[in-house]
Amino acid sequence: MIHRIGNTDIQPRHRLSCHCGAVVLELELPDGVVDPHRCDCSLCRRKGAITSGVPLNALHVIAGEEVLRCYQFNTLTAKHYFCGNCGIYTHHQRRSNPNEYGYNVGCLEGVNPYDLGEVETTDGVNHPADR
Repeated sequence: MIHRIGNTDIQPRHRLSCHCGAVVLELELPDGVVDPHRCDCSLCRRKGAITSGVPLNALHVIAGEEVLRCYQFNTLTAKHYFCGNCGIYTHHQRRSNPNEYGYNVGCLEGVNPYDLGEVETTDGVNHPADR
């Protein structure tokens, strides 16, 4: 559980936004950022984001629902959301746990994900759903 990244305190209700500001989400983060990591699946390797997760009911779209776009591939279980204006990935409904959203830690307001240092990489190449 991480309650501070760089100079930014992670609030119990913390905002997240895309680059252009059209998409704004509010996350319920009572425990801070939990288990930040990268994934090495074919999509995540390309986007390079550090993610963490929240239950579905802990992510609220405040603005920009109309500009959010969804991308799905392979098993079509995960739903990857990004801003249709600036293209920034904001969050996804997870394949490993469809009851959770993963979110882009780099989109948290005031957070530079490089302040986290090294983070674990999960094995998305050998995902159990692909067997």
